[in-house]
Amino acid sequence: MTNEKAASWVYMLRCKNGSLYTGWTNDLVARLRAHRQGKGAKYTRAFGAQALAYAQSLPDKSQGLRREAELKKLTRARKEELCRAWQARGENAPGFAEGQAAFGPAPQEEKKEKG
Repeated sequence: MTNEKAASWVYMLRCKNGSLYTGWTNDLVARLRAHRQGKGAKYTRAFGAQALAYAQSLPDKSQGLRREAELKKLTRARKEELCRAWQARGENAPGFAEGQAAFGPAPQEEKKEKG
């Protein structure tokens, strides 16, 4: 999406316990700030929103809510795939700059040593 303001957003947040929280909003920046300040959803208040892991802009509320429901039904592995692809796009990914403004750089995934 270009610099136009999206009518709705779906997003996934990485929480401090490693889980992913999925949500919908019509104002991504304000919603990310609310999560960061502990004023977002009950889940992120309990488990601490750490970083924006994925964001997708959609033209209207109806499509945003539908996409949120689709994301919530995905397996953990598929959600992680989406997050990795979104993060790999970096500055070209919708919502990336907003996520960095609200949370700072995304935390690096810990590499598990084999042994």
